[in-house]
Amino acid sequence: MERFTISLSDELASQFDELLRKKGYQNRSEAVRDMVRTELAAASIERHEAPFCIAALSYVYNHHARDLAERLTELQHAHHDIVLSTMHVHLDHDNCVEALILRGATESVTRFANALMAEPEVRHGRLNLVPVDVEKGHSHGHGHEHSQSAVQHQHVHTKPRT
Repeated sequence: MERFTISLSDELASQFDELLRKKGYQNRSEAVRDMVRTELAAASIERHEAPFCIAALSYVYNHHARDLAERLTELQHAHHDIVLSTMHVHLDHDNCVEALILRGATESVTRFANALMAEPEVRHGRLNLVPVDVEKGHSHGHGHEHSQSAVQHQHVHTKPRT
């Protein structure tokens, strides 16, 4: 672990400490580490140095809007290779919020999220991308203690960067 020192004005240090309390950090070091990770991930994405990602996409929409729920579902089905999971919550009689977990090529995930958020009556869309390294073709057995043979399967491991 490498240590370094930074200097802050009293006012900035006080504001930083208040932010840490509000966010529940135990110390300044962990907060700074998280900020550095966030900025490094964003820079990696901006420079197109993060070819793969996992992501959370959330948005609110009016479920009474003409065919919108059906269009959103069709869009998700058309991208079943990157949509891992969807959670749907009814907010009131008119509005729903959905949260999608996505995984895939950063360009594809971003294009899908932008297309979905651009649908009329979709509001408050937000995409959170996390760059990952991908280990493809990983396989191992999942045997059961009472089974005679272990079942082999192929899958992908995604490891967040930094």
